[in-house]
Amino acid sequence: MASVLDSQCPSRLVLDRIADKWTALIIQLLSKRTMRYAELHREIGGISQKMLTQTLRSLERDGLVQRKVYPVVPPRVEYSLSRLGRTLIEPLRGLCRWSEKHLAELQGNRARAKAKQKELILSSARS
Repeated sequence: MASVLDSQCPSRLVLDRIADKWTALIIQLLSKRTMRYAELHREIGGISQKMLTQTLRSLERDGLVQRKVYPVVPPRVEYSLSRLGRTLIEPLRGLCRWSEKHLAELQGNRARAKAKQKELILSSARS
């Protein structure tokens, strides 16, 4: 039986792909409609062209995204979710909602941890 807890289990590769932030964002966008490369790049803030290309290729290779090339000049390429890719919509949407809902709490925890660390460094410097 496959288990992501087993260091040799190939399911870890799947988890790595799905848990990637760019994958989650691409799935979110393609869950709404078929999109062209430039549209995806414009919509996803902070992603480089190289990273978008690599992520789309990985998603296509894994069968989560379909790439359709139209025989026109210049070439027109569209991306859409495959049947398998559509099964990720709800789990990833839930994860995105959770991230948005708990953002303030997470940021507060990080700020407190950072302040505590700074306090420890200052107190050890005084000693």
